[in-house]
Amino acid sequence: MADSPTVLLTGATGYVGGYVLDALLARGHAVRALVRGGGEALAVRSGVEVHHGDVTDPGTFGHAFRGVGAVVHLVGIIDESPPSVTFERVHVDGTRNVVEAAQAAGVARFVQMSANGARADAATGYQTTKWRAEEIVRAAGFEHAVVFRPSTLFGDPGPDNPEFAKRLWETLVDPFPILPVFGDGQYRLQPVHVQACADAIAQAVTRDASNGRAYCVAGHEEVPYREVLRRIARGGGVRPKPTVSVPIPVARLGVNTLGKAGLLPISPAQFEMLVEGNTCDPSAFFADFDVETPPFDGENLSYLRQY
Repeated sequence: MADSPTVLLTGATGYVGGYVLDALLARGHAVRALVRGGGEALAVRSGVEVHHGDVTDPGTFGHAFRGVGAVVHLVGIIDESPPSVTFERVHVDGTRNVVEAAQAAGVARFVQMSANGARADAATGYQTTKWRAEEIVRAAGFEHAVVFRPSTLFGDPGPDNPEFAKRLWETLVDPFPILPVFGDGQYRLQPVHVQACADAIAQAVTRDASNGRAYCVAGHEEVPYREVLRRIARGGGVRPKPTVSVPIPVARLGVNTLGKAGLLPISPAQFEMLVEGNTCDPSAFFADFDVETPPFDGENLSYLRQY
């Protein structure tokens, strides 16, 4: 195999996808971007070939896999919009469709982006479908397969993409004088910069020693949720705001009613994952890849001031 195989990238127009695209190009790969629509800005970039297709509809994209040496599959959702956009359809069926197309084209290398907390017995459909997607990749028999499980990613997403800190800034920290916190707010997050994740994904395409590994992608510091809100405020250029605790059972009831109706900025799945905490041991990630992450602090969150 060539040192820099052509890579088919799904999710290239998304938040993580934009960073991964740049990282792949920087490593000398030609990139074939599979996008549902648009992609005009990608098409004018040297080294990028745009193909249109929907991962949930296998009849739309099989041709895009011809002559590809590796696949990086990023497509995922954090919110459902039934009946057409669901965790089952996007994470499970979409991954199966991409894997089968890669197998049919003889692709040898496959890199899958999953999520921290993905497991068979998780509390949310988001996590269980991410786990089942991993299982599809593992069972496919690729010569080289690597899974990444990011925790909380941060970094400027641009105006058109969502991102954890940006979403909290726009829907909670900036508009409200007092911030509701579920329970004691001591559940911990482990934010890691999206650039570190993207660079590692690009390196994993050709790093043979990563074959068969599943990497926790997280920062060096575990940050309580209350402190996360304080740092986001500083990043946005305002003083940290007072908080008020909402008992977990009360909050869960509200999220399961208003959240499902889209009347709250957090879905039931996001609520459960938040109060569960989102931490893991990233030592193998930093040992195996030439990456580093800046701290999750006001200075490195200053991009929020433009939103």
